[in-house]
Amino acid sequence: MSNEFKICPMCQSKNITYQNNKKWFCPDCGFDLYNNVAASVGLIIVDTDGTIIFERRAKEPKKGSLTVPGGFIDQDESAEQAAFRECLEETGIKPDSIKYIASFPNTYPYKNITYKTCDMFFTADFSKTDIKTKIVDLMKGQESEVVNFESVKIENRKQIEELDIAFDSARNALLFWFDNIKK
Repeated sequence: MSNEFKICPMCQSKNITYQNNKKWFCPDCGFDLYNNVAASVGLIIVDTDGTIIFERRAKEPKKGSLTVPGGFIDQDESAEQAAFRECLEETGIKPDSIKYIASFPNTYPYKNITYKTCDMFFTADFSKTDIKTKIVDLMKGQESEVVNFESVKIENRKQIEELDIAFDSARNALLFWFDNIKK
């Protein structure tokens, strides 16, 4: 495990231990810190031509790989609120509606800390917006997050499995979408 305390952050004791793959505990001062799962969202966006819109990551982890728009849920924010916010932040456009499809666990290594996440995925709908062009052409990527957007026609599971997708959870969500939702 890369997330390791050697010294208690409260009393500076060296007796801190990691217990049951769940929490750190210091017997000297009673400090507990639970290693809870972080929550995030992702959006599968189907463009007007039936392609899936991916973004190419601008930063680590997995810089340069493909992913779907999304990110971590903020404090006091629902998954649905985060999905709308993340879509707007990363693409410059807000969906008319979203629909929950599935959640998958993920591992997110960042700056020598390994975060375990539960990633919730939604489809994004833009049908009420009067779009006369491809949705991808309207997107303006958040520079700190997105290098560019790419549209990919998905016709079989093998295509999804062979794409350079940054996170297993996004790949699993796309496979689930392909098997259960794609029309």
